[in-house]
Amino acid sequence: MIGHIHSICSMSTKDGPGIRTVIFMQGCPLRCFYCHNPDTWQPHKGEQITPTELIDRISRFFPFFGKDGGITFSGGEPLMQPDFLFETLSLLKQKGIHTAIDTASAIPESMVAKATNMADLVMLDIKMNDEENYKLHTGGDLSVALDYLRFLDKANKRVWIRQVIVPKINDRAEDILRLYKLVSPFSCVERIELLPFRTLCKEKYDALGMTFPLEDTPEMTESEIESLIALLPERYR
Repeated sequence: MIGHIHSICSMSTKDGPGIRTVIFMQGCPLRCFYCHNPDTWQPHKGEQITPTELIDRISRFFPFFGKDGGITFSGGEPLMQPDFLFETLSLLKQKGIHTAIDTASAIPESMVAKATNMADLVMLDIKMNDEENYKLHTGGDLSVALDYLRFLDKANKRVWIRQVIVPKINDRAEDILRLYKLVSPFSCVERIELLPFRTLCKEKYDALGMTFPLEDTPEMTESEIESLIALLPERYR
């Protein structure tokens, strides 16, 4: 079993509970206007590696995880490699390592259920809160993400909802309340994370000879994000 990975980040505290190692995997079917990792879009680029080789490489980080930390698979879209992901997650479970999948779920749940069921936590990035804006800003379908959320709810998975907040696109109070209304019917949702739009990725676009669609958009400030988080019920913060 061969997988394609883009990079590995150790000692992260922003990608799930505790201290985590993040595996950024290759391939993504979406083309989000604000994507931070356009260099992960192509599925067969990056480093080729087996699940055993990957675990051998990251095992030196395990002692730092403590009782809360673990491994997060991100991307790109990690569920584009469901068989590789399932095998790697299975090996990590045997070692007692907490695992999380950071996904936009642009893949039908029937193709990724096996890998999903092996993870301890799913961080579901709902890109936009209505079909029109979802299609416009990502090229994908909100209905696929919501179908996946229904599957997660039936499977009793732990779920954190995430959304990048972009000025002039989804930064109004009504946008945040719409997100809340979308996900609140699902008992599996433990938390809603609002992430500030950043422009640090522009250098990647320049290196790839691409134009960053939002290069003139201002970044979200921490105070702006905090004011939007305050709109959410306390149980989701």
